[in-house]
Amino acid sequence: NAIYEPLEHSAWHGLTPTDLIFPFFLFIVGLSIAMAYKNAENTKSTYNKILIRSLKIIGLGLFLYIFLPYYPFIEDLSTVRIPGVLQRIGLVFFVATIIKLNCNLKAILIISISILVIYWLWLAFLPLIGIQPSLNRVPNNWVSYLDLKIFGKHTWQPDYDPEGLVSSLSSLVSVLSGILIGAILTSSKNDKMKQFIIYGLLMTLVGLIWNNWFPINKALWTSSFVLATSGLATLFLALTYYLADIKKYTFGSLFKYMGSNAIAIYFLSYFFQKTFELVKINQDQSVHGWLYQTFFTSFINNQKLASVSYAVVAVLFYLWLGYYLFKKKILIKV
Repeated sequence: NAIYEPLEHSAWHGLTPTDLIFPFFLFIVGLSIAMAYKNAENTKSTYNKILIRSLKIIGLGLFLYIFLPYYPFIEDLSTVRIPGVLQRIGLVFFVATIIKLNCNLKAILIISISILVIYWLWLAFLPLIGIQPSLNRVPNNWVSYLDLKIFGKHTWQPDYDPEGLVSSLSSLVSVLSGILIGAILTSSKNDKMKQFIIYGLLMTLVGLIWNNWFPINKALWTSSFVLATSGLATLFLALTYYLADIKKYTFGSLFKYMGSNAIAIYFLSYFFQKTFELVKINQDQSVHGWLYQTFFTSFINNQKLASVSYAVVAVLFYLWLGYYLFKKKILIKV
């Protein structure tokens, strides 16, 4: 309840630093596909591995929502949330990898642009239930309307889900943009930095301009949101590439520790978070509440500072966990 504004998601339209996390992750998925499947054979075995990996990721996401840390150990299945972060990752990974295996870079670019334009025309102009569609949080919003028809009560909020099925269409382009930039990263060209900066600035600029007609919105994963976040992700990649690969600063190992078990660490963070929220220390306090009040608000009077301090400690714990797993050569593959 006490959070510094940059650590909040946008209420609806707009962009905060927190809104960058998920699209950056999908962009990284695209980079990973570009590297891992650069020379992959277009065979049945390859497709089977892609399908199994996708189903595992989706299954982990569903488990996190269904699991309860106490009897009866499962949530009420009549209302449990179905869409989610890992579910979207599994879905778009599957589709994007299939596209990568069957299309050249030009075709991937055309597919990406086509999806973004069609998504805009659909959401902003195609009439819904006999009236003009809206991009606000209202019933005549195509994304919310269809997601509620598909999932019913199984959404994050009663009126919408930020990881719903409809907006997964545009989020696919966040992965495809990573594949396109990944082609530069894995090439033998000497002007990678220049290309990263040019394409990063171009995507960001087009996204910001498009925002005037199709607002930047994470919940709807609008086309302007895709371009702006993919552009910023490319610029961030340029910075890390410059520092880690050109200047050879060793801080790059930090990304290696976390990246080696990224899905596993994300899964565990959500698992612990849910468990700590639901397990009670006493009648009035959960594990989270007890830890927060015992080690943070007892020493820090500023509620926002106490809150962010707790968050920093949590992040440091998962950094240590990533480091420990990496040093022990434990790779939890999905």
